[in-house]
Amino acid sequence: MAVFHALRVAAVDRLCPDAVAVTFAVPPELAGTFDFRPGQSLTVRRPGEEADERRTYSICAAAGGAPRIGVREVPGGRVSGWIVRELRAGDLVDVAPPAGTFTPDIAAGGRHVLVAAGSGITPLLSIAASLLREEGAEVGLLYGNRRAGTVMFAEELADLKDAHPSRLELVHVLSREPREADLFSGRLDAARLRTLLPQLIDVPAVDHWWLCGPYGMVADATAVLAEAGVPPERVHRELFWVDDPPPEPVRPEDAPRGPSSEVTVRLDGRATTVTVEEGVTVLDGAQRSRPDLPFACKGGVCGTCRARVVEGDVTMRRNFALEPAELAAGFVLTCQSTATSPKVVIDFDE
Repeated sequence: MAVFHALRVAAVDRLCPDAVAVTFAVPPELAGTFDFRPGQSLTVRRPGEEADERRTYSICAAAGGAPRIGVREVPGGRVSGWIVRELRAGDLVDVAPPAGTFTPDIAAGGRHVLVAAGSGITPLLSIAASLLREEGAEVGLLYGNRRAGTVMFAEELADLKDAHPSRLELVHVLSREPREADLFSGRLDAARLRTLLPQLIDVPAVDHWWLCGPYGMVADATAVLAEAGVPPERVHRELFWVDDPPPEPVRPEDAPRGPSSEVTVRLDGRATTVTVEEGVTVLDGAQRSRPDLPFACKGGVCGTCRARVVEGDVTMRRNFALEPAELAAGFVLTCQSTATSPKVVIDFDE
């Protein structure tokens, strides 16, 4: 359940003209609630006159530190604009506990390569800093931006490189500002990754790949790694907002067709059954009776509304958050799922 707690802002650090890092002060009684794993995120709620606005932002702090999120302002963004331009130390913000499965096994060490573009660096900074605390871990980080002045966490990345010169390889790629080597000038698209990776990385020796950024970059990197023979279970992806609208749901020919389905949702040990009209998502339909159901982006990206189908069938319009293993286990994004059977049971507690 997405229970929000009012946390006081401990610091707001300017990263570049349109981005900040916000550190929250967690009171002792909530320390366990806000204990996070590297790569997880926080959902922030901004109360509105008509409806609350929720957004999910990745944690950029190393494991064991105070929760800290990186936020880049999105043009017209009601939450990002408020955070970047208005939020100040001492303010209270409604924050839900850490969530997300984009997280490595830190204790296992190994070789990890992180590929980021823009604000996609936020969870990868947390992952890199946490991994490098383990003597057996090696990290390669490819980070794409437009210009040097738009690089988030530039100083922190430089400090991390200075602290671990032999175990961290840091490569900046700029698309709108020339660099001394043409290899590092341009976008981190499929063509550039096909050139960069073999020259910089022993691809078969990498234990895990972590990709975060816009859809195009993540999709290109996934395709290039597949071409190189990297097993899909070694590739972990996280996306930020995807601009294209989700496609209409595709129903199997043998799926029951009717005006509505009986949908039962289980959350915090309580089951509620509602009638959800055909074409309405499970989340939207069930929220009429269960406003406590967790959600954030409603775009199939953040994974906050993840739940498991324990009975019946649904179809997802889009999925940019769940791993193949989660899908195989029956998990879905309820914000993108519509019922395709007369009865569906969804469990948020698993």
